[in-house]
Amino acid sequence: MNAAAVLAVAPPFDLLPKRVRTTLIAASQERRFEAGELILDAFRTTPAQVGVLLAGAVELWVEGERAEAQSAPDEPDLRLGAGAVFGLDASLTGRAIGPRVVAAEASTVLLVPAADVERAMADGAGEAPDRSGRHALVLTPPHLRVDDLLTTRPLVLPAGLSVQQVAAALTEQGGEGLAAIRREDGTLGVITDRSLREQVLAAGLPGSVPIEQVLVTDLPRVTSGASAAEALALLLDSRAARVLVLDEAGDLLGCVDRGDLIASAAAPGVALNERLLRAGSVDEVQQLAARLPGLLGDLLDGGLSSAGVLSVYSTLVDSVARRVLDLVFEAHPGLDPDGFTWLALGSNGRRETTLSSDVDSAAVFPDGTSQGEIDRYRQVFAEVTTALSGAGLGADSHGATAAHQNFARTASDWRQSAETWLADPVAAQGATMASLLLDARSIHGRTELVKVTDLFAGLRRSTGTMRLLLSESLAKRAKVRRLETLFLHRHPFDIKQHALLPIVNLARFAALAIGSPALPTAERLRAASGSTMLPERQARTLVEVYGVLQSIRLRHQLRQVQQGRPATDIVDLGQVSAIDQSVILRAVREIAAVQKRVFNISRYEEPDEWLRPESDGGGA
Repeated sequence: MNAAAVLAVAPPFDLLPKRVRTTLIAASQERRFEAGELILDAFRTTPAQVGVLLAGAVELWVEGERAEAQSAPDEPDLRLGAGAVFGLDASLTGRAIGPRVVAAEASTVLLVPAADVERAMADGAGEAPDRSGRHALVLTPPHLRVDDLLTTRPLVLPAGLSVQQVAAALTEQGGEGLAAIRREDGTLGVITDRSLREQVLAAGLPGSVPIEQVLVTDLPRVTSGASAAEALALLLDSRAARVLVLDEAGDLLGCVDRGDLIASAAAPGVALNERLLRAGSVDEVQQLAARLPGLLGDLLDGGLSSAGVLSVYSTLVDSVARRVLDLVFEAHPGLDPDGFTWLALGSNGRRETTLSSDVDSAAVFPDGTSQGEIDRYRQVFAEVTTALSGAGLGADSHGATAAHQNFARTASDWRQSAETWLADPVAAQGATMASLLLDARSIHGRTELVKVTDLFAGLRRSTGTMRLLLSESLAKRAKVRRLETLFLHRHPFDIKQHALLPIVNLARFAALAIGSPALPTAERLRAASGSTMLPERQARTLVEVYGVLQSIRLRHQLRQVQQGRPATDIVDLGQVSAIDQSVILRAVREIAAVQKRVFNISRYEEPDEWLRPESDGGGA
């Protein structure tokens, strides 16, 4: 095939107007490579040209460490034929992110100047321009940081002072003072003018009381550099007055309160949350919840990253669920609304809720609660589920709600069930149930579920169970060739099933294996980073890819809602921009490469070696 015919069907060039493709071909050169000859190594340098295979076949390595192996070269991750495009992602992002490409047989490659390609993608946006295309390439999108909201530094005082001495220091500081005291055990405590009045004066305590007796030590906290969205999520979730901002050493830099966030891009989320908390009826909650999709667009346009937007959205979904629980139980005075713990499961449990997400839930009851009492609660939970559905928060079609008997248990029953799932993850959907529990997060009630890390503490002692759970985690594979076929024929693409879930499942397993309590996918990947199974580069790549895919998914769903359609994970590839096509293809290639590495390691190494630090010499 000639260059014009290949570019006409090769994503993402096929989305460009014919005249633009003709101009690119005129600026390019054709070059022949013999079998075994290196065509491109985009791990060593950012390519100045984008390759398009016109004839022959090429082998690609998309994992840097394996691509650089000099002795006993590993098998390639991909073998591609005519129409394959390589070097596009590295050139557009300006980063040496791969791949390494070698001719598998005598091949002819069209080398297109990268600068011309970038200009064509930006200016000749194709038949279906997407305003989110360029944003998708910003791997660390700008967002408002908590540091930007800090106006004054806190007063730092030594331990051992009296209340009167601290009050005098705060008065001298002026304003709504905040003091930080490092206690003898190393923990950080804070006190404000207001808390002094409420805890000391109102209680009639003398000024000689040691300040350590009235310090507040349980305020939520973030580290310098965190986004305003993260601070907002903590405020809304904990219902605290402020969030502390600490530096890397753990010293207090200041605090952020609701007033500070009102002036930020997160302000609409604060206002809507306050109205949800005051809603007087289920109908009012449902009416307010109808504003959530529009709010997401406003937050995104206001400068929050997609991860920040989804975190805020998950927190607001929690607020909807809490208020609905309160209001529904008011109509059932015979049942104690605090007699259970309500758990958010799935994506909401991980704080990754999107507009297409089901609201999975479960309930934990104190040991000794009778089945008859639990069944009475389940009837009310069914009303809650219906009310949430009316708020646009649909329930899981497979019954993963607290109204279902499998998801309403006593604490000991949950513990025994977890042991059963570990013993045989395949039987009775054990792996699925374990996955749901591993994503669980308490959002209502006072009964504490046993820590998930405690429930699965014996996991690593069972080699068979580790292998079975890993096998289940790899069941959803990222398939590059299938994706390329979908792109070629413009078939719909399920971005959740074929791109996001493989990352979510792998991150969940990795966190479980190392005993990390982290819930968000990115945090789990970072926690397991640096191991034999998940080297630092692979973990960093998956974090980056996951964020970019979530951004594409979010904007896709917002467009669907704006067009009056229900939000789904099915992406119409005919409506995806050229740049987003490239990003999706690269993402799936990266995911497939990591999955392949993990699978190979699991075949040849014992489970206790999988999470050994990579510096110890482990690896595939």
